Amino acid sequence: MNKKVMTFIMMTLFILGPVSILQAQEEPAYAMWESMYITPDNTKLKALGEAMSKHNKKYHKEGPYSASVYNVVSGPNMGKLVWQMGPLNYSHLDDRPADGGHDDDWRDNVMPNVKKLSSGEYWRQNSEISNTSMMEEGENPYTILHIRFHEVNRGQSSQVKHLMGVIGATVKGMDGVNPWGVYINEFQQGYTIGRHIASVGFYKNWAEYDKEDTFQATYKKLHGEDSWQSFMDGMENTFSNSWDEIWQRNSAMSGN
Repeated sequence: MNKKVMTFIMMTLFILGPVSILQAQEEPAYAMWESMYITPDNTKLKALGEAMSKHNKKYHKEGPYSASVYNVVSGPNMGKLVWQMGPLNYSHLDDRPADGGHDDDWRDNVMPNVKKLSSGEYWRQNSEISNTSMMEEGENPYTILHIRFHEVNRGQSSQVKHLMGVIGATVKGMDGVNPWGVYINEFQQGYTIGRHIASVGFYKNWAEYDKEDTFQATYKKLHGEDSWQSFMDGMENTFSNSWDEIWQRNSAMSGN
C-alpha cells in the first residue's frame, strides 16, 4: 500500500463525538498502547542507545509491558524517538514495572541522556474499523509505520461515521495485503493540540511506497463512478487538519 493510498485511508478519524462513536462499537476486550516522544541529547546518543536498550530488554521484553522504540524520520517531530508500550489495557497499568530497580534505572541511566519527554498518550485501537488482522503472525516484519494524525471540525460526528464506513469498506476491498489501523486518543486533546485520532499503515520496507495506488479505482468500483467528488468534498468539510509522521522501528533499543 503506497503513500497515495495512505492519503485517503488515513483521513478517518477525530474528536469528541466521533470518539464516542468509535468506542461504542468496540468489543469489551481492547488493545491500547502507551506512547511518548523522547527528545534526545544529541551529544549523548550512544549513551542513550545503550541505556535504553538495557532498560527495555530487562523490564519491557514481553507481554503487555513490551516496549518498542521508533525513530521519527519524517514529519514535525523528525529527530525524536517514540517509546511505546503495549498492547495493554488500563488494569495492566496498576502492575506496570516500577519496583525492582525499574524506576531507578530509568532515572539514573536513561534520563541523563534525554532533553525532554512530551505527548504522553494512550491510544486505543478500534478493532472493527482496523484491518490489522491481515498482518503476518510471529516476528513483526512491519518496521515502518506511516501515521496520520487528524483534527475534526465541531459537529461532524455523523459525517465522520459515514466516511469511516466507506473508507473501511474500500480498504478491505483492495487487492493484496494492506494492514492498517485506527487509533483513538483516550484523553481529550481540545482543538489546540489536535492529536485526536490517528490511523496507521504498516510497511515491511520503503519499496512498498512504489506500489500502484488502487484506492480510488477500488472506491469507484464499490461506491459508483460518480461518488468520488462527493467523497472528497466530505473529507474537506469534515477534517480541519491532518499531517503525517513516519516512524521506523529501532530494534536495538526495543525490548524484543
